[in-house]
Amino acid sequence: MSTTTAVETGVKPTFRPTLLSTEPKEQEQPQLPEDKFFWTYTEEPHKTRRQAVIKAHREVLQLCGPEPLTIPLVAFVVCLQTATAYLLRDTSIVSWPFFLTAYFIGATANQNLFLAIHEISHNLAFKDAWKNRFFAISANLPIGVPYSAGFRQYHLTHHKSLGVDGVDTDLPTAFEAAFLDSILGKAFFCTFQLLFYAIRPMMIYKIPFTYVVFDIIILKTMGGKSLMYLLLSSLLAGSLHPCAAHFISEHYVFAKSTVKGGKMPKDVPVPETFSYYGPLNVLTYNVGYHNEHHDFPAIPWTRLPKVYELAKEFYEPLPCHKSWPLVLWQFIVDQEVGMWCRVKRAEGGRKVGQWSEAEVQN
Repeated sequence: MSTTTAVETGVKPTFRPTLLSTEPKEQEQPQLPEDKFFWTYTEEPHKTRRQAVIKAHREVLQLCGPEPLTIPLVAFVVCLQTATAYLLRDTSIVSWPFFLTAYFIGATANQNLFLAIHEISHNLAFKDAWKNRFFAISANLPIGVPYSAGFRQYHLTHHKSLGVDGVDTDLPTAFEAAFLDSILGKAFFCTFQLLFYAIRPMMIYKIPFTYVVFDIIILKTMGGKSLMYLLLSSLLAGSLHPCAAHFISEHYVFAKSTVKGGKMPKDVPVPETFSYYGPLNVLTYNVGYHNEHHDFPAIPWTRLPKVYELAKEFYEPLPCHKSWPLVLWQFIVDQEVGMWCRVKRAEGGRKVGQWSEAEVQN
């Protein structure tokens, strides 16, 4: 795969013509980095495929609706993290037991809670929207940083305005791509990617960070080490952790489309979304079924595999990932995969604040 801006039909390069002049130049202008993103002028593929799947399998709509199983699972993980933080209250922060517990238990648990909040942002735990928003705050407690209230707004914008430059905060900026376009740069990004996903939305949205009483309770009742465990767990959950690879695997372009004989009305030369069907989905609310999720965001995590089975002729031919750890490795070391490998649109999107609630839920 090449990271050039022009690929097959539907993706056009951005030309920057230079006018020739015989007049002497007073001062050289600083050169901006060459834009190597995949710019497209076509509609995002999920709406088209959703309509095609519904036409072929009308019964897929019966899979929509909340999943009550999410509620006890979130409660269990919140209790697990709170209990683990308590058990580490007297353990040295600079010790292997503390770090390894934070990596293997804490990071996995908090990544699970990240994705529970992702699920809840689509109103898939309760029928009533206000109950979902309150429950998302509960799931946010062991993460240590209050972000659930703002996450819903910019995540639903990611769905409604996929790939739209300046609107979809899941996209890296040209500065990030140019500055981190190296093995060391990509390794840095993978290590601290949670910070990038936290900072980008602040540039576009007013994130309603709330006062966290839970952190103060942990600090007062268990001590600073317990609070540090929760914060370190969150940092590691978005770092070089197998489950954290989903951030990269979902929308970075690792391969051009080679769909043959699929049921899509037209092939998409540069896939914008990649699914993963491996065992780590068990820990991550099936977020690996990402094409299925973007096609049907109103279908909860427990039923996404049913979407795949029901409409296998649509999903089986699509390129997908076999291993999340391999995604991290390839992203860092492969010179043809990197920060520039994202599909972008110059216009056509709106922030969720500019949509009605009925449009958001549609």
